[in-house]
Amino acid sequence: MPILNVSALQAARLAAMALALTACGGSDNDTQDNHLLLEQGQQIFRYDTFGDEAKWSDTLRMHEVIETAVDPTTALAVGLKVDAEALPPAVVEGIRNGTVDLRSPATTVALLKLDAVVGLKGRIETVNGVDRLTRLGVTCALCHSTVDNSFAPGIGKRLDGWANRDLNPGAIIALSPALDAATKAVFNSWGKGRYDPRFNIDGFSKPVVIPPAYGLAGIHRITFTGDGEDVAYWNRYVGVTQMGGQGSFSDPRLPLNITNGTQDLISSKLAALQAYQLSLQAPPAPAGSFDVAAAGRGKLVFDGAGRCVTCHAGPAFTDANSLLHPPADSMAEPEAPSYAARSATGQYRTSPLRGVWQHAPYFHDGSAATLSDVANRYNTRLGLGLSAQDVADLAEYLKSL
Repeated sequence: MPILNVSALQAARLAAMALALTACGGSDNDTQDNHLLLEQGQQIFRYDTFGDEAKWSDTLRMHEVIETAVDPTTALAVGLKVDAEALPPAVVEGIRNGTVDLRSPATTVALLKLDAVVGLKGRIETVNGVDRLTRLGVTCALCHSTVDNSFAPGIGKRLDGWANRDLNPGAIIALSPALDAATKAVFNSWGKGRYDPRFNIDGFSKPVVIPPAYGLAGIHRITFTGDGEDVAYWNRYVGVTQMGGQGSFSDPRLPLNITNGTQDLISSKLAALQAYQLSLQAPPAPAGSFDVAAAGRGKLVFDGAGRCVTCHAGPAFTDANSLLHPPADSMAEPEAPSYAARSATGQYRTSPLRGVWQHAPYFHDGSAATLSDVANRYNTRLGLGLSAQDVADLAEYLKSL
């Protein structure tokens, strides 16, 4: 499908306009255009590497590692996910009856050939009758998708936009034979669900939790530190500086000016990619996952004595569109050097709370394991004087959002 060459902001407006027109009886052409844009965005989100094989294969040689040493059992253990809907019936049956060897790297290669490993894109060539993994790249879905485990743990239907907090990107990168021992040690120190998108820029190691990519419609500051005014800014930053995609990123505030390769494989795709991401809704809390009566009491605490609504305001539960906050306001700070100090803004945004039940641990550094821990942290740091019951009720309300 051709990629629409429009700006990211135009794409977001087009998507919102099309949805509004559809709701009001808009034309079939408007609806069709919107569907086309979202379909393109989904394909980009799931399968487009932006040419980052130059980093993951040519520099890090990850295709060599995966082909020889990463079997499906190992891949699942480091948080990689398998798209069950990409598996043909014979493979499904083979996994069930044990005839598909989940301890063989050749099976991983076979899954890559099927485009079944979420977030990884491999080039498979047959050499002397044997499938060989000759190139490997990564996509947005690697960190920002998971699966529903409907087939088995780590294997199921895709859940785009959900933060993959099982993923251990540092441990995966540390498998590269191109890295020295000291660099591998840094990557291995991050742990699952955490990644530092500044480490290769400034040399500091201060990982943050992988954020969800859903529930962002109408929110202009979409990163922990509010860099950029739309999703496309961060997509370009990650696509160029982290994924290693072919294209350019520049921001004088950092200051940073990076160009990879001689062609731009990113810019024309940002519009559709952003439109798709803005279409991803935060998942509602599962039925029975919270105490309804306690959540009702917790809302009163949220709006009142807990003072949560001061910053977590509006339908998205964030004031990010109107202001950012200094590091001193963060419940995970102060800690030097502040993660915010390494960003373009030097500040933090208030995180939106829709779907917060899904992406533990909490705060940008993952220092609160549960929503009860979050409520207790605020109660202690701000001297709110909430009772144990208030804290418990507040946690139940947060689970309901």
